[in-house]
Amino acid sequence: MATTFTNQATLSYNGSAVRSNIVVGAVESALSIDKQSVAADYSASEILTYVISIVNNGENDADALTVTDDLGAYEFGGGTVRPLSYVADTLQYYLDGELQPASALTVTDAGDLVISGVSVPASGNTVLVYSAQVNEFAPLDSAATVTNTAVLSGDGVCSAEAEETLPAAVEPELSLLKAVTPVPVAENGELTYTFTLLNSGNTAVTAEDNAAVSDTFSPVLTDISVSMNGVQMTQGTDYTYDEATGVFETAAGVLSIPAAEFTQDPATGEWTAAPGTTELTVTGRVGTVCDITTERQ
Repeated sequence: MATTFTNQATLSYNGSAVRSNIVVGAVESALSIDKQSVAADYSASEILTYVISIVNNGENDADALTVTDDLGAYEFGGGTVRPLSYVADTLQYYLDGELQPASALTVTDAGDLVISGVSVPASGNTVLVYSAQVNEFAPLDSAATVTNTAVLSGDGVCSAEAEETLPAAVEPELSLLKAVTPVPVAENGELTYTFTLLNSGNTAVTAEDNAAVSDTFSPVLTDISVSMNGVQMTQGTDYTYDEATGVFETAAGVLSIPAAEFTQDPATGEWTAAPGTTELTVTGRVGTVCDITTERQ
């Protein structure tokens, strides 16, 4: 980065003075720093890879430099929290494209990530590559971002820093739980399967996502009744079921699952997610023990 300056001369004669025009110059920093993330966004607990590039446009080697990464630090509750955690022993150090021993650098991770002993060859470049994991202090709602800044310092370095801002991934994060009641069930009795659809992501699942639940009931159920969040569903429109094979499937686009709700603890700053939930229940009648035994053969 260049720093501009101005200068003006004065000519004095016989008690008078005239000023020259103002000239504008610039001094360009020998060292520049750039920071990039390999990923385009972040999700909960994701491990991100960052690349820091330092270019030396000067005629002399630059040694004993320090790079400090704030790991996305922000003020909260009168203190500082960091949404990223350095992953130990992931640092790689390149001089003009050649990998150097990791022992050439000193890495401390007591709050900010501090990398000391960095060198940059004259008219050359240095690249630092390391990983950081998204932790409990990272916001995850659809408008969230994490910005972390790397600062280069050392003798002869006036001001050099670079930052990278990543948005939270805007997507659903689904899981499925299945339960059965009662256990045991009497012969020719009613059995209920409950499917709990959980969304830990920041985006709801809607009809456009064509989500569907499928299952093959064994033992096969007869006279089934299906509901979603307590509302009865219609066979042939909302779902299909084959009593000969036990194959069940909801129609594409019928299911909807709300996004998770995110809250930040006012005392610790930690973020938690309450998953969005949809409950699907299927109730039907089982046959006799003989029927089940036959199906298992």
